[in-house]
Amino acid sequence: MEKKLSEAALQGDAKTLGQILEEDPLILDKIIVSCISETPLHTAATLGHLKFVKELLSRKPELAAELDSQGCSPLHLAAAKGHAAVVKELLSVGGEVGFARNADGRTALHVAAIKGRTAVLAEMVRVKPELTQVLTDRGETGLHLCAKWERVEALKVLAEEMSRDGEFLNWKDCEGNTALHIAITKKNLQIIEYLVALNGLQPNALNKSRLTALDVLRQSPRGLRDMEIEYALRKAGASTVKDLHVISDDWAPEKIKELKKRVSSQVSSTNKANGKEKEKKPVDWMGRKRSALMVVASLIATVAFQAGLTPPGGVWQDDYVVDENGNPVSDPHSVGHAVLAYKEPKAYGIFMICNTVAFLSSLSIILILVSGLPLTRRRWMWVQMVIMWISITALEATYFITLTGMSPDDVGIMLREVTQKSVLAWMTVMAVVFIGNIIRLNLWVLRKYGWIKEKRRRSESVDDDDDDQDVFE
Repeated sequence: MEKKLSEAALQGDAKTLGQILEEDPLILDKIIVSCISETPLHTAATLGHLKFVKELLSRKPELAAELDSQGCSPLHLAAAKGHAAVVKELLSVGGEVGFARNADGRTALHVAAIKGRTAVLAEMVRVKPELTQVLTDRGETGLHLCAKWERVEALKVLAEEMSRDGEFLNWKDCEGNTALHIAITKKNLQIIEYLVALNGLQPNALNKSRLTALDVLRQSPRGLRDMEIEYALRKAGASTVKDLHVISDDWAPEKIKELKKRVSSQVSSTNKANGKEKEKKPVDWMGRKRSALMVVASLIATVAFQAGLTPPGGVWQDDYVVDENGNPVSDPHSVGHAVLAYKEPKAYGIFMICNTVAFLSSLSIILILVSGLPLTRRRWMWVQMVIMWISITALEATYFITLTGMSPDDVGIMLREVTQKSVLAWMTVMAVVFIGNIIRLNLWVLRKYGWIKEKRRRSESVDDDDDDQDVFE
């Protein structure tokens, strides 16, 4: 009989349900007292069989409070699927059915907010507005969940009701984040603009990290809409916590003492700041340069190695043969040898020299970087950068030689012009870099011997000048 009832629930057959209840009037009571996790009402609510749901509730309204193995009531399932009419019918039963929370700590309204079921939310707000005040296990309102899952229309339905009570509009979850904080992390401009336009919203509410919504935006990874979001926040009166100059009353005295201690320690270390900056910045500069040199050197070594194994024109695929008189049928060659070495021996020799220089110089940089030697002075980094210049220049020469070997004779004039202009451009770049470093060296010498008075610099602009001074030490 129970199997027949389950099939009727799947089909939404209210007529069969009436026949089953006539045959066994206690079958619904048996289902309630048994250990069956999913009742026929769960099935009908999930599938949206409104007539079947009405018939079940008229016979046994207690079924609306039954929970399945996941802690979900029939209202949870109907809300998740967006069956607004079924939700309305289930809420009409009354009681605490709308306040039941599943295994995830969420009510049916929370589930509908996550799924973006606008019609369901509108029905719930109309029938039981107090459902908007129920929180999840993490202290989240439906507004938090809409912002988290970026359900714009669902958020508008809830915000309209919750804007009547500023407390819930600015409610903070377990991390102290309001719905606006969550929307900022998602970078959803439409939600942000809607929230800041609501009456009663506090754009400068602080979370547990003492950050306003604008602080969260500035500390998040940069995005294409950051300027638009900041404009919307500024227009609504949002500020950073630094601009507010406010310490809220909910800070404990211990936290205030800790803050004062931190500030005093920063003040006491002001006299040592310049020395510490100059100790730390070379490490940061050296780390960045070492990483960049390792990447470029590895790339050049790979390219040079591949070019050495596959020279321009490829290699001979067979040995030359001779006729009966011992005369070669084709040009003399041996299998595996470079074709360019036979056709253009001079160009092949220059190619191999340049390629070998690029390969060995890049390998030498890699060896120095991975050797573990304490080469922490910047002059050693300067030496490695010069080696890298040589390697790049040799690789450029290899490229033009390869291009010449692969091009037919009738494009030789045009290729020669392109090569000349390219080499001239490259030499210009090298000259600019060389002159720039010479200027930096001269400035360092003049500062060191006091011929140029060193000006006081702000911390934001000190990096470049420190680099000028330490590169040549």
